[in-house]
Amino acid sequence: MEFNLAEEVRRQLEEALRKRGRVNIVIAGRSGVGKSTLINAVFQGNLAETGQGRPVTQSAREYTKEGIPVALLDTRGLEMERYRETVEQLEREVQSRAQDPDARNHLHIAWVCVSEDSRRVEPGESAMAAMLARHMPVVAIITKARADGGFRDEVQKLLPMARNVVRVRALREQDDEGHVLEPRGLVELIDLTMQLVPEGQRDALAAAQKVSVAQKKARARLIVAGAATTAALTGASPIPFSDALVLVPIQIGMLASVSATFGLSPSQLFLTTLISAAGGGFMATVSGQSIVSGLLKFVPGAGTLAGALISGTTAASITTIFGEAYVSVLTRLFERDQERTPSEQEIAEAFREELTRPRSTH
Repeated sequence: MEFNLAEEVRRQLEEALRKRGRVNIVIAGRSGVGKSTLINAVFQGNLAETGQGRPVTQSAREYTKEGIPVALLDTRGLEMERYRETVEQLEREVQSRAQDPDARNHLHIAWVCVSEDSRRVEPGESAMAAMLARHMPVVAIITKARADGGFRDEVQKLLPMARNVVRVRALREQDDEGHVLEPRGLVELIDLTMQLVPEGQRDALAAAQKVSVAQKKARARLIVAGAATTAALTGASPIPFSDALVLVPIQIGMLASVSATFGLSPSQLFLTTLISAAGGGFMATVSGQSIVSGLLKFVPGAGTLAGALISGTTAASITTIFGEAYVSVLTRLFERDQERTPSEQEIAEAFREELTRPRSTH
């Protein structure tokens, strides 16, 4: 069967983006609590500045942006006397989405924001947190954190339904005495959220957020491990040469999924360029190893078993090398500047250099 690289790249890209899905977060709090600042500090794409939020209820809008796998449902009106109406409207929306057969359309977690400046939890905030906790995990977030003074403990006591309380400062600040206050709590917030959202939304969360490269790396390494396992099983097939063609799609899919998990918007051209950046090594190494073990499979008895063992182990090793090399490159580039997504050319060049480093497959 003829192998069409362009078609395979297209198919694997579509599958990678489908698997990544989207994470949907409710973010609740009074006006002026700092929700927009928090959103833009945590997620790619300045989501809170799009101004194109889709009305969901009279007091809630949903914000999305092409290529960023997160939807934020922003609730307002909690400081008003009619906050009960706001809570009721949102609960109907939550219940409606929960009935959708596609879990990607559910609301997966809620962030309830309280400003440290206020030093109090309003009735509307308590009512909203209590309602949301009936349907999803709730994280209480103390925004504009500068001096705790016991306020975190107070919030935990007043919002006992929250899984945890996180104090955050989204922006770098300078106080009246000239002391610089660095951003804080953002990584902890993402780490906690990652634990609480469903497994199926964790790759999307890793991709959408920009504060924790470690979370992107951790999710990407799970993808590499899964691809290596699949490659090992494929390589262990007793049919001679059967693994030569099927290993390449596994590795293409792995690179596509890792790209998506790091928050890249991979295109067919980019992934083809990425494969080409590896030079002959990407195809030739796999094909060469497959030929050697494939020939051994023609040997009756022990030869077939030996060929399968060698092929399975080799397939897993090579897949792991390619995957870990790519994860290492993306980790390094993203850590260099978390506010800027590296260009396709930067990634391809760094990947080529990484693959030319001497390494052992044993």
